[in-house]
Amino acid sequence: MSEATLENDAVAIVATMDTKQAEASYVADIIRANGRGAVLVDVGTSSVAATRSADPAALLADIGRRARRSVNALLSEGRISAIIGIAGGKGSGVFGEAVADLPFGFPKLLVSSARPALLAELAARSDILLYPTLVDLFGVNGFTGRILTNAAHAIAAMHYKPQDPSRRKIVAITAFGVTTPAVNECVRLLPEKGLEAIVFPANGSGGRKMEALIDAGEFDAVLDLTTTELADDLAGGTASAGPDRLTAAGRRGIPQLVAPGAVDMVNFGVPSSVPERFSGRKFYSHTPFTTLMRTTPEEAFEIGRRTGLKLAVARGASHVLWPSKGVSDYDREGAVFRDPEANAAWLSGLRSTLPPSVIVQEIPCHINDPAFAQAAVGWILQNIREEAAPHENV
Repeated sequence: MSEATLENDAVAIVATMDTKQAEASYVADIIRANGRGAVLVDVGTSSVAATRSADPAALLADIGRRARRSVNALLSEGRISAIIGIAGGKGSGVFGEAVADLPFGFPKLLVSSARPALLAELAARSDILLYPTLVDLFGVNGFTGRILTNAAHAIAAMHYKPQDPSRRKIVAITAFGVTTPAVNECVRLLPEKGLEAIVFPANGSGGRKMEALIDAGEFDAVLDLTTTELADDLAGGTASAGPDRLTAAGRRGIPQLVAPGAVDMVNFGVPSSVPERFSGRKFYSHTPFTTLMRTTPEEAFEIGRRTGLKLAVARGASHVLWPSKGVSDYDREGAVFRDPEANAAWLSGLRSTLPPSVIVQEIPCHINDPAFAQAAVGWILQNIREEAAPHENV
């Protein structure tokens, strides 16, 4: 890594200097002309390829780890307040690794010629601002020059400001269309008590982003009303957030309230996308592009069992609310997915692994009834107050 300045408000420029030096220098000049310092982080492979593994994937992983350490050091030293990447496909992946530890809201801009699928994956993992070049990056020309100029001016105008420690307490909430009334009520109630509510769609990407932000310390409590992503993880649906879903709050030790919102369904695309092994199951077309499959009692038991295992290792206060009259809009009396046996199986699976220290509270209502949201918010309020320092006004 070469240093262009030691100013505390500099922009880090991540690029493969063996192939993108002209572009990086062009951007650096514009950033400096805007009164900002520039620090170059070289992620090129030429200088290390001869001494490293011949495996390209291993080489890129090593470069990514080194870049991540360099960027983290610049941040901890207070030297940078924004970062920009200039890359093709391989460099874009390295940039994603380099910025992985930067705080939410830290300006991260990537100018990239990578394929859209890779950019979509980066967008799912971080709050990176993406600027696709549409053409390949081979030097500065009439086309790429316009793109690089705009990107350089944009990042030069962005400054990271650390979170105000006196901010309001923030609660993360998970939502799905079929649990929206419950979420709406929670979002209405929490601000009345001085709390801020941030809602994540439980669609796979939303759950992963929430878990990452919990790990980053962005939230003070989690109101996990909609744990449907666990159903997709079990059955191979399109809304899986992966095996680490429902673990970050436990690691951080912050209060978490968990409910079985929408665990009655697994998400697939158009009907033809449903795997053949599920032939004969109960389905419902939520939209022409979304096919929902009702979970069986056996699947519900396993989802509950996994939920209990995750809560069993939580370091902070945990609580489960179980709505005895249904877990989604499609699981109420007379609705397409109403199945009290499957719902009871979820509860049995949960209790098979849940320690006695975690209370399971049955609420004799539907998850979307106001009484359920009121009980959930009441528990969050009580436990955030207990976590807060005596001088804090919550």
